[in-house]
Amino acid sequence: MRLTPRQAGFADAALRLLARHGMAAVTFRTVAAEAGMSLGAVQKAFPTKDVMLRVMFARLRDSSAGPAPRGPGGPTVEAWLVERMMSLLPLDAARRAAELQRVSFAERAAFDPAIAAAVAASDHELRVALADMMRDAQANGQLPSSVDPDAAAWAARAFVKGMASQLLYDPAPEYAVRRQCQWVVKTLLQRAISYDTSTAGPEAGSPASGTPASTSSGRCR
Repeated sequence: MRLTPRQAGFADAALRLLARHGMAAVTFRTVAAEAGMSLGAVQKAFPTKDVMLRVMFARLRDSSAGPAPRGPGGPTVEAWLVERMMSLLPLDAARRAAELQRVSFAERAAFDPAIAAAVAASDHELRVALADMMRDAQANGQLPSSVDPDAAAWAARAFVKGMASQLLYDPAPEYAVRRQCQWVVKTLLQRAISYDTSTAGPEAGSPASGTPASTSSGRCR
């Protein structure tokens, strides 16, 4: 999404409000005050609040960068996955704010089709990246062929979402969280076997989704 500098600045101000006070606190008036600008300037930048929310989510998505892609001589697939998980967990002030923002958008997604589509697309992109990274590791002999990359990607994403939510109200030291991530990754990469879709319907795919189980685009980042 291409934004003007003013739109980006207002969206960032709105995200700060969102992390501090929740979605109900985000209005044109409060965003203007947070940004130190006039109400008219915010209204000129965004024709509706829904547009502003979509821009906010785009800014949040763009800021959620993970570890660098694995390349020759890079970390093992296990180590990379652990670091990717850790980068998404609220273990410091910045990541806590980002998780509070993601939770707010996830809640709104249940009632806003446009936000729901954006959140779903973001989740799908991450799962594709994880699955493709695992396929690369299989091609290089670093991961057993018995591992189903799509199943492992779904499970890894589900674990991170659950752990992130828990850490918001029940914080844990980083070393303990890392140890848990290491255990989960090790278990996933040893036990995530292929799905048996022989008795499934014609649109069978990854669990709880209408998307195909086979994914082939995107790379880890």
